[in-house]
Parts: sequence; C-alpha cells; structure tokens
Amino acid sequence: MDTLIPTSADLAGDQAVISLAEAVLPAVDAASKEIEDRRRLPPALLDKLHEARLFRLLLPRSSNGVETDPVTFFHVIETLARGDASTAWCVSQAGGCAMTAAYLDPRVAKHIFGDDPRAVLAWGPGPKTRAVKCEGGHKVTGTWAFASGGRHATWIGCHSPLFQADGSPVMTKDGRQIERTFLVPMSAVAWTDIWNVVGLRGTASDQFAVTDLFVPDGYSFSRDFSQPAFERRESGALYRMSAMTCYEVGFAGVALGIARGALDDFVDTARNKVPRGGKSPIRDSAVVQTNLAQAEIGARAARAYLLQELARIWKEVSAGDALSVDHRIVIRGASTNAIHKAREAVDFAYNAAGATAIFESHPLERRFRDIHTVTQQLQGRLNHLETVGAWMMGAETDLTWV
Repeated sequence: MDTLIPTSADLAGDQAVISLAEAVLPAVDAASKEIEDRRRLPPALLDKLHEARLFRLLLPRSSNGVETDPVTFFHVIETLARGDASTAWCVSQAGGCAMTAAYLDPRVAKHIFGDDPRAVLAWGPGPKTRAVKCEGGHKVTGTWAFASGGRHATWIGCHSPLFQADGSPVMTKDGRQIERTFLVPMSAVAWTDIWNVVGLRGTASDQFAVTDLFVPDGYSFSRDFSQPAFERRESGALYRMSAMTCYEVGFAGVALGIARGALDDFVDTARNKVPRGGKSPIRDSAVVQTNLAQAEIGARAARAYLLQELARIWKEVSAGDALSVDHRIVIRGASTNAIHKAREAVDFAYNAAGATAIFESHPLERRFRDIHTVTQQLQGRLNHLETVGAWMMGAETDLTWV
C-alpha cells in the first residue's frame, strides 16, 4: 500500500476526547503536592479521572471503553503530564493494560471491565514466578514489582511462565517456555510498600505477591508483543497495534508533558529572577536565550516527528495494513528520542533556574525528579536506539522490546 500522508486533523486527534483531559487538568495540577506527599492518587482526583473515562481510553467499546486512536491517546497523556507526571503515567499504564480485554473471552472481559465503570488493571514484572497447571486452571505463585497504579486498581495481572503439574515447563515448538498473564482481583494479592523513589512518586508502583492462587481458565492471556494478532478477539484497528507501541507512545507523552510544563515554569521564573550578583533578570542573558530556544526546538521537533510517524502508521493500520516490524521500529525510535529530548529540555530549565529550582515549593524540582525517573524506566532506555540503528543496517538485533 502507498504511504498515506497524515493531515493536520490526523495529527490533532479527537478533540472531544482531548478536551476531557483539558477539563480535568486544573484538578490534576492542584493535587500534585498531595500526590507527592501521599505517594498515591487521591480519591477525589480518581473520581474525576473515572468520570472523564480516562482510564478506559484504549478499552474496547464492547467492554464499555472509549477505544480511541493512539494519536489522541498521546495528546491526553501529554496534557495530564503538564499538571502531574504520576497521574499521566498511571493513566497511560492503565490504558495499555486495558487493551487486554481485546484478547479475552467476551464474558470474561465483561466481568473484569464491562460491568465495572471504575475498573483498572495494573501489573508489573516478576523474575521468579510460576503458574502450575491444575484442574480447571492454574495455581500461580510469585512476587511482582513496579505495579504502577496498583493501589487504585481493581484487577492485577501476574505474568508467569507455565509449568505442568509434574513441574516440567510448558514449551513452544521452537523451544521457548510459554508465558501468560493471569488476571486476579486486587483483593487476592498481598502488597508491600517499596515505592520510596526519586520521582513519579504518586504512581505507587509497589510490590505484590500471591502463593498457590487458583486462577480459572479464561482469566489469562498471552503478552507476546511480537504477535499482536495472537488470541485477539477484537477487530478494531487499535488492536492491530501492539500494546507495546501504545506504552511507548503514552510514556513519550508523559515525558513531553513534563518538558512542556518545565519550559513554561522556567520562562515564568526567568522573567523576574535576578541571580545573585547580577543586575538584570535571567531572561536578559544571551546564553540563556540561546539555550532556551534550542531546548524548545529540540522538544518540539521530537514531538512533531513522533506525531507525524504515529499518525502515518495509524492511517496505514486503519486502512488494513498489519503492524509491521518497520512500523514498530519507527515508533520505538521516535518515542525513545522524544523521551530524551524532553529530558534535555528539563535539564536546561532546571540548571538555568539556579538555586530556585532546588526547593520543593518550586515546580521545576518535581519535574526534574520525574523526568529522570521516566528515563530510568524500560521505555526510556537509550539502547532502544541501538536496536533501531541495527535494524536500519540489516544487522542482527533483538526485537523483544520493539
């Protein structure tokens, strides 16, 4: 198929959905200090997010979801991150998890998501876990961490390799052990508070555990990111995208939203702050003026590239194309680049603001901590660009996280 060139409308997304995020942004911004102090999204803010259906953006319509497009999803997450990065991160994570409904039996999807307007699924990685086959399902044991949004979730996902009742691993034909994600009620897991971290404190990405928990057949699915059609039961174009691509887009939106807020905060500070020993405000410095322009242009250029390529790929997938490795490589490269250009912009703002930015009372202090936590997460790894470059040159490369 010929490349479909995105229009300005394609880049803009669904304004009706984006306006919901804009409407809740003042509440997100106002709650930011409480979010930091409590390391949780407060109940009043959760109420507003649920009322706006922002946790259901990538959930199928058949499960009472919004089923929006990835471009709109990006704009929503970026908007929320201008107010508070932890809130945006939780909404982004919940969006990717909600795509699970497209791979479940409709009755199970309805039970988990469709019957509860406040349903949220959360999960995290776990290196030592197991799911042992038993009559009618599996018994799952393990400990998982980095479960962003888990404290306000209704269901939890437990990623586990499969074992037969005799303890032997369940393997694919090509010799890989099969893994599935088992969905359990939030009340069935035991939590440990481990989230004492530098930034994104409000995500409450804590640790949870289960021991020999029975999960009936039907309440699990495959998370094989390289095969988005595997077990898919929904025909919508959104579910021909992989959940991984939506995570990449969402978390790039978090980073760019942080950068947008940081640059705006810096300009407000620079107009009035006269540095110690100086005679005029920071804004009069030629060095600061030049560096601000470079930071602004760098962040905007990365954002524009991500949006342009995302809109193009979405048009092609919507027109019937399969999500190709080339598509996945482009999104991975554009999202990783956006995250790091956002970091560069925030670093400029923080450094140029001087000692003012080190105080908890100044928004740049939180934005600096948040962006440097984003870059430490899976989606911010710089070695993703190594994968992109290797693919471009036809070299052997690992596509696990693409």
